[in-house]
Amino acid sequence: MITLRGLTKRHGDTVAVDALTLDIEEGRVTGFLGPNGAGKSTTMRMILGLDRPTAGRALIDGKPYASLRHPVREVGSLLDAKALHPGRPARSHLIAQARSNGIPVRRVDEVLETVGLATVARRRAGAFSLGMYQRLGIAGALLGDPKVLILDEPVNGLDPDGVRWVRDLVRAQAAQGRTVFLSSHLMSEMQLTADRLVVIGRGRLLADTSMAELLAASASASVRVRTAGPDDLRTLTDRLLAHDGVSAEPAPACGGERNEIVVRGRTAGEIGDLAHRLGIRLHQLHSVSASLEQAYMELTEHSVEYATRPAKV
Repeated sequence: MITLRGLTKRHGDTVAVDALTLDIEEGRVTGFLGPNGAGKSTTMRMILGLDRPTAGRALIDGKPYASLRHPVREVGSLLDAKALHPGRPARSHLIAQARSNGIPVRRVDEVLETVGLATVARRRAGAFSLGMYQRLGIAGALLGDPKVLILDEPVNGLDPDGVRWVRDLVRAQAAQGRTVFLSSHLMSEMQLTADRLVVIGRGRLLADTSMAELLAASASASVRVRTAGPDDLRTLTDRLLAHDGVSAEPAPACGGERNEIVVRGRTAGEIGDLAHRLGIRLHQLHSVSASLEQAYMELTEHSVEYATRPAKV
């Protein structure tokens, strides 16, 4: 588990990370989202002891990273895939890491096979593509068979097959009881990968929630409801609108159907229970989920550091 308590980082008058408090639990993939400049990389660097917090603390299984006895065996990380000597072959790079951390060299060949680089293991890293750098970085993160994985943009530069491979890899790691904490700007991929989400904006925590809860809370989420007749529809609509935060509007006509509304602010289960209490027959009750991109854009609307304007034509 990763534990953050009041974690803060200031650079002069600029607050990069602002009092983050959260628990990143084992056995799940936790996605880390936020606009550029939100403080994601700084947070990860503080967890790994690369940046010193101005205030607060970051702990891994109750200990600061610097006090871990065998850090590479306990925490695997990928922050910058190109942070290695370009003239060193991939296998030699991993052997140096293994020997300095008491890891058998046979483990190097195992992780090279896992990430698909076994056939180019003796090639100099400087000749690698960005996707191959990413695979090598992931191999380094897996080298010590750690209980915690921290990955910053691990799918950057990978082709679709590679993206799917990373998804399957991190979900398998979490299924084995490991803590997986990863960032990405690919919302569609994060929606397929993460169980839980941490969203920050301008260094502050905006959300710490499950994927399902975040999508359900989005203003883009709705429920399409069709009743047996117009009287039932009016009754149901009036009762729904009696509650704060609920909206109901006529659904776009489809196939001649007119007794339909689109409801926001209530789940399908809540609407079904209400209809049952009122003795109203429903002919349709269909949840329309928001995408992660929609929910994320709503949540971070006022936290974008580098806002853009529409291009002039």
